[in-house]
Amino acid sequence: MKLIFFDLHETWLDLLPVTFTRCSAKIRLGIDTLADKWIAAIPQCEIAGYLGEEYLSASDAVCLEDGERALYLAGNVLPDLPLVAFISRYLGAEKWAMKSGDRLVAVKGTDCDWRNWTGLPVIKVPDGIDVRAVDRPYDIFTYNGEFIKKDFGRLVSGKVFILPNKTNTVIGDPALVYIAPGAEVDGAILNTTHGPIWIGSEAHVMEGACLRGPVAIGDHSSVNMGARIYPDTTLGPWCKVGGELNNVVMQGYSNKAHDGFLGNAVIGEWCNLGAGCTASNLKNDYTPVKLWNYRTRRFEKTGLQFCGLIMGDHSKAGINTMFNTGTVVGVGCNIHGTGFPRNFIASFSEGGASGFIDVQLPKFFATASIVMERRGRVLDEHERRLYESIFDFADTFK
Repeated sequence: MKLIFFDLHETWLDLLPVTFTRCSAKIRLGIDTLADKWIAAIPQCEIAGYLGEEYLSASDAVCLEDGERALYLAGNVLPDLPLVAFISRYLGAEKWAMKSGDRLVAVKGTDCDWRNWTGLPVIKVPDGIDVRAVDRPYDIFTYNGEFIKKDFGRLVSGKVFILPNKTNTVIGDPALVYIAPGAEVDGAILNTTHGPIWIGSEAHVMEGACLRGPVAIGDHSSVNMGARIYPDTTLGPWCKVGGELNNVVMQGYSNKAHDGFLGNAVIGEWCNLGAGCTASNLKNDYTPVKLWNYRTRRFEKTGLQFCGLIMGDHSKAGINTMFNTGTVVGVGCNIHGTGFPRNFIASFSEGGASGFIDVQLPKFFATASIVMERRGRVLDEHERRLYESIFDFADTFK
């Protein structure tokens, strides 16, 4: 059966800036993406595309024949086993819409059925089944540790992996350390007392690094000498980190290679935090953190005591940049200078505590091309059109 992930407009808005450049199902949480988890949970399905904002859907064209039925699934919903089992019971039925309270969870039917789902028979998720979802950016780091553990059990099963060599110190169960073929781990301290440690293919954990699980290090990522990686942290592929990270999720291709603290944070792709860059995750008065919401265009209560930096793709911070608790940075920003910049920085902005100016597209593309070439990638025409679309409506969110 074909599987199509969808994002309603409100979902896209509430997850910005993370969803400026990806559908919610492509968000990395735990070891892999939400889409990866659903495919593993419902193996009889295959991804046929993503539906959401027009400029994002253009690259994820839905591949269905006329009249073909598919499962349309809310991309931000978490694949908890009771919900997976409940959805699976109805896969054989021709057409329906499934809701949990006011949340649309899934639709089964044709493209026409999907577009007119309010006319379909409604299946209500029973009260005993908790439907959880990534509704805000901070949900990514909140759920991350739990899903590292779940993903580890699923992904390690049947795999061949390397045991930590004698130069490493393992605290806890060595079987909870997965080192993929091609990875290098030497002289590190690996603590699995509270959760597993996943180290992907061609990753490099250098001497003196301390990792306390649950932690996931993606393919080709590097953990520099003396780094301290605290629990519930995920590095996507091709990241470089150093200093101190606590409950951080880097989507991929991003760097925080030097000393400095980052905690309870979500960092997009192609970001760079310069040497000494530090982001607060706790207010001095210990009160709950407020975070900018793009839909309401105001700071909203998170209910969290710990909440640090949320940064969109292709944003950069110069050396010794300081971020206040609960700072949201859009796409394509360049932040530098002394003092604390404001807690919300709109996309395509450059500056710091003294103020910001707009970043024009030619300058953005020039920098992005250089950054991506360092990882052997080319900024292609599709990506250029995507960022042109974001740039065109960026002023809407200032």
